[in-house]
Amino acid sequence: MNKTFSEAVDLVKKLTREIGSYDNVEVVIFPPFPYLQQIRDLLDGTCIGLGAQNMFWEEKGAYTGEVSPRMLVDVGCRYVILGHSERRGYFGETDDKINKKIKKALEFDLTPVVCVGEKLEERERGIEEKVVSSQVRGCLAGLNFSQIERIVLAYEPVWAIGTGKTATPDQAQKMHGFIRGVVGELADEKVAKSIRIQYGGSVKPDNIKSLMNEPDIDGALVGGASLIPESFIKIVKYGEI
Repeated sequence: MNKTFSEAVDLVKKLTREIGSYDNVEVVIFPPFPYLQQIRDLLDGTCIGLGAQNMFWEEKGAYTGEVSPRMLVDVGCRYVILGHSERRGYFGETDDKINKKIKKALEFDLTPVVCVGEKLEERERGIEEKVVSSQVRGCLAGLNFSQIERIVLAYEPVWAIGTGKTATPDQAQKMHGFIRGVVGELADEKVAKSIRIQYGGSVKPDNIKSLMNEPDIDGALVGGASLIPESFIKIVKYGEI
């Protein structure tokens, strides 16, 4: 929930100038709902994809204040973030609700970016794997192999979001490898190898390369640093730094 409309336009114009034709990595931005259509117009003809920060699990109906997957597709979205820790923490979203959103997003050919991650006290108690496993299994419940393969998972340790703290590359890799193992149990080795697992938690230009050097980290879900175009551009072009 950042940026006025004019600030958002300025940010995206800077991004399109610098990375609009940069196809070395896949780049997607997730503006607030009111800006989606206008930002979509700015992204036309570029390599940058458009996504939304959330959605409801019904196509339409009397759900005041919610946004449906049909609406997102209609304004040009191809991706949607589901189960972000802030949605879980502030709005009480459960794995069951997130699961329903995932299924509906897939019906509309939206790629869900599904967030999982433990709180600080859960890591300190040594139950981070138990927590994350439960989240992954709950969110992916009832999905077949081909559906799971279409999902992007994002590991975001809640204790590292907006705090300036970052999981070390070793910590992040260990959890990413664990998540891939859970996916392998839910599906098979082929799906586990092919599914994309991103890291999210105070990703910055100075730590992106070390994170991306880990074998099971496939990308980054960037928060605060994405609000500063110069920082986000450096993250996208980390391979050239």
